[in-house]
Amino acid sequence: MSDIDLDNLDRRLLGLAQREFPLTRSPYADLGRKLDISGDEVIRRLGKLKSDGLVRQIGPVVDSAKLCYQRTLAAMQLDGAKLEDAARVMAAHRGISHAYLRDHEYNIWFTLAAPREASITAELDQIALACGAAGCISLPAINVFKLRTYFDMGGDSAEPVGGGTVNQTSERPKLTQVEKLVINELQQDLPLSTAPFATMASKLGMDESKFMEACASLVRSGVIRRYGASLDHNRAGYGANVLTCWYAAPDRVAGAGHVLAAFKEVSHCYERKTSQSWRYNLFAMLHSRNMEDCREAIGRLSAASGLNDFITLFTLRELKKARIKYAI
Repeated sequence: MSDIDLDNLDRRLLGLAQREFPLTRSPYADLGRKLDISGDEVIRRLGKLKSDGLVRQIGPVVDSAKLCYQRTLAAMQLDGAKLEDAARVMAAHRGISHAYLRDHEYNIWFTLAAPREASITAELDQIALACGAAGCISLPAINVFKLRTYFDMGGDSAEPVGGGTVNQTSERPKLTQVEKLVINELQQDLPLSTAPFATMASKLGMDESKFMEACASLVRSGVIRRYGASLDHNRAGYGANVLTCWYAAPDRVAGAGHVLAAFKEVSHCYERKTSQSWRYNLFAMLHSRNMEDCREAIGRLSAASGLNDFITLFTLRELKKARIKYAI
């Protein structure tokens, strides 16, 4: 568990803030009512959890495709002597949200987003060149089976097993000018104040009611997948994570993907395009307290899915983790 001193109220609050953060005029007071504490106490506790580094930020997880962005998972082969320079390149790149050093020949893994009109291949080539990579592969998603990072902190607010699966659609809503303004502002870290969305609305010269209506519309259209707190998994007590890459025959991918996605240890599950250098087509990200728990969970995933052809890529170091701000 986390080395940060947490009481039961902190644990319950962290559970609610991850999965049930209210998009309302007084979100902290509404969270407090569920916990039988005041909104001011919620703000105080979240402020402490932020200063301790456990809560990274509070904001939306958006569907980049609905905002006309393209994304891919990329992997590079990098000499260890070039690691620090590469880490600086990726930290400075606004389109890279996650980057990890993993235990494999392809040792640098990162996600990249770019506007739909840009060449993501050209962008990857530039990143690989800047990092001095010996090789780089792009593995864009074909299907999403799960996209839901949730860390159970105890208390009575644990998420049910199998929650958070994704129904992917290519439909892109036509956003109004107000919705564009709101989604741009909403991607900032939510202020710790009594009426945080009123503060955001004021910055836009907008009435709070109009701002909240646009938020609700963005949720309905799927532009906002969910809204809530993002946690530092290490400080949350989840010291091990592993990317598992499986090979599934084409007629088994969908069924196996849904099986893997149903496990609570799995936060992300995708079918991805393959390449000449990478034959695995089904990816599942697992988080556990330690490596032994990860390995035990992988055994259960393999037995449940009937898939035995896979590799495990344990995270050795987190190089970057941030929510991308999609400018619209």
